[in-house]
Amino acid sequence: MRRVVITGLGVISPLGRDVESMMAGMDDGRSAVQYMEGWDKYIGLRSLVAAPVEMKDEKLIPRQKRRFMGRMSIFAVQAAEQAVADAGIDLEELQKERMGCVVGSTMGSAGSLSEAFESMLPDHDLSKMTSVKFFQCVSHTASMNVAHHLGITGVVMATSAACASGLQAVGQGYDLIRHGRQDAVLCGGAEDLHPTVTGSFDVLYATSAGYNDEPKKTPRPFDKDRDGLVCGEGAGILLLEEYEHAVARKAPIYAEITGYHTCGNGSHVSQSDNLAMVRCMREAMTQADIGVSDVDYVSAHATATMQGDVAEAVAIREIFGDTVPVSSLKGYIGHSLGASGAIELIASLKMMGKGELLPTLNLETVDPECEGIQHLQVKTEKNVNVLLKNSFAFGGINAVLICKKGV
Repeated sequence: MRRVVITGLGVISPLGRDVESMMAGMDDGRSAVQYMEGWDKYIGLRSLVAAPVEMKDEKLIPRQKRRFMGRMSIFAVQAAEQAVADAGIDLEELQKERMGCVVGSTMGSAGSLSEAFESMLPDHDLSKMTSVKFFQCVSHTASMNVAHHLGITGVVMATSAACASGLQAVGQGYDLIRHGRQDAVLCGGAEDLHPTVTGSFDVLYATSAGYNDEPKKTPRPFDKDRDGLVCGEGAGILLLEEYEHAVARKAPIYAEITGYHTCGNGSHVSQSDNLAMVRCMREAMTQADIGVSDVDYVSAHATATMQGDVAEAVAIREIFGDTVPVSSLKGYIGHSLGASGAIELIASLKMMGKGELLPTLNLETVDPECEGIQHLQVKTEKNVNVLLKNSFAFGGINAVLICKKGV
């Protein structure tokens, strides 16, 4: 198997439109969650808070390409451009058939889907559905548009596994390179925010509805007063490369991916399964050929749902006990769903590089059912050589990725 390294990072987030801005916001302990004006018109929607991204500079994308992009694809393209620039790779290299693109999302652009149905349904008039809108709505819209925008002609794929989509995309990129099918892959996740997205979780009573008047206090991962997730949006894109390929062009190397696994729980579509989480983490660690004592930080999925946080805490406790620092980043930027794994992986890589771990924002009193693991409640200096990133999705789909600093 070939070695795979990470050489480029790009982010569009609720806390800023590049990696540095996002990390500065997290470092300051800021929350991007806010009350969403106008959402109260949606009958039955209990959660009126979210973490939106400022749309900016979209017209820098040529119109003939931009018209096929919904909000989500624009985020993905902008983050991909950052990752390419960060890696210092030129377009000629990018356009070789040995360069691929894998970008995941929960579905097509939620905003574009809503616009399409709102235009068609009043009069049941299909003529109002344009071909341009169709390309914004397809499930592979982010991956397709990134590849089209950058001229990528290698493997182009889209992962779609709800909250595990972004991390699965990175894992798929890792597999494509280590098995020799590609030399480099742009990969990650993207998502856009819409009331219907929050509503889909709201009907499952999985959203935060008790902090509409105090949006900065939610979500509260692992906290005894948590009441559900808060939806966010954005994109996180990483450039992965085969090690020798990266060294040959003297590329910057953030870390090496050493382990990855994804699996289903086979038991329930909406309830988290700590046994499946344990299996996923252990298999990723086996692939990475590491033990419990080798892991220096766990970036938890922890969305602040009542059952999900407990299941993840139980799983982490079974493997690591209280020996490894654990934190969730959802309190800063909300839950960006299909983009969350990639965005949070990027933040974790930056923490690894800095040697400083960020705490779980809004975690004031640990839920007794989530005790027994080393929760980070304050910023902590820590030399991180190995990090483990979790993403656990509705549908019982789990993904875990392991990165090692240096090569």
